[in-house]
Amino acid sequence: MIKTLTAAITLLAAGGVFAVPHPVANEKPTRTQPLSKRATTVCGQWDSVQTGGYTVYNNLWGKDSGTGSQCLTVDGVSSGLLSWSTSWSWSGGQYNVKSYPNAVVSAPAARLSAISSIPTRWQWRQKLIPDRDAICSYTGNSMVANVAYDLFTNSNCGTTPEYEIMVWIGAYGGAGPISQSGQPIASPNIGGVTWRLYKGSHSQMTVFSFVSPGQITNYSGDLVNFVRYLTQSQGMPASQCLYSAGAGTEPFTGSNARFTTSGYSMSISTSGSGGGEGGGGPNPPSCAALYGQCGGSGWSGPTCCTQGTCKAANQWYSQCS
Repeated sequence: MIKTLTAAITLLAAGGVFAVPHPVANEKPTRTQPLSKRATTVCGQWDSVQTGGYTVYNNLWGKDSGTGSQCLTVDGVSSGLLSWSTSWSWSGGQYNVKSYPNAVVSAPAARLSAISSIPTRWQWRQKLIPDRDAICSYTGNSMVANVAYDLFTNSNCGTTPEYEIMVWIGAYGGAGPISQSGQPIASPNIGGVTWRLYKGSHSQMTVFSFVSPGQITNYSGDLVNFVRYLTQSQGMPASQCLYSAGAGTEPFTGSNARFTTSGYSMSISTSGSGGGEGGGGPNPPSCAALYGQCGGSGWSGPTCCTQGTCKAANQWYSQCS
């Protein structure tokens, strides 16, 4: 997995620090905890909480590049919206992402050409004082971090990413996206917002990052519009398969930081036909990908595997391996 910045992004070093691709699935999971009626807090490197069609990951994938800690609290789903928060402090390795606490929607992999919509809502703000209008979005000291959706695709619906699509709706302290040139390659207007589109790469993966002009603390839109722009205008194959879609924050450095999602939802709808460039074919079966969760106490997701076999690690977690 990638834990350092590459030469492709050193051209941008003068302007800030930059996100790098992170693991999509936890390689060394401890357990996924089914959510009880009370809020659940976890602090382990690979801990996660499953609730209401989402898995929320603590995901301290880059912790070895610095020093610090992070915990994740999941409050649950109410009126169709997931609420969760993370608290972290990280120092050292200023150009390295330390983690990606994020919520991933449970959905079968699907060809881009077959996806008709990815509606989402994300409100990441909270009231400072009850019954007052004042709100804060992301608090902490000397924070360098982003707030972003993250989608991964490949050609065979497995778990080795070939393309990464990020949609940044917040950035703090000079955080910036991967870019080969340091400049946006386009400025598309999507959903009434003019985004700066950056393109970069790492190993065999192409990374597209749409960056908003400011913090959007109450976002509502359809992510399929970003996907269609890339397939229609930037040469991304519509035969690619979307196998992971989530939203969270990437911390670099800072202390006493707290990020709160007060309401979040995402769903993925398909037209039922693969089609598209390269003859994508029908959608794959509703089974977990390699290294994906396939069982455990309280688990309501897929129980079969597209690759490997479903093996129980403990009573809370089974994984395709």
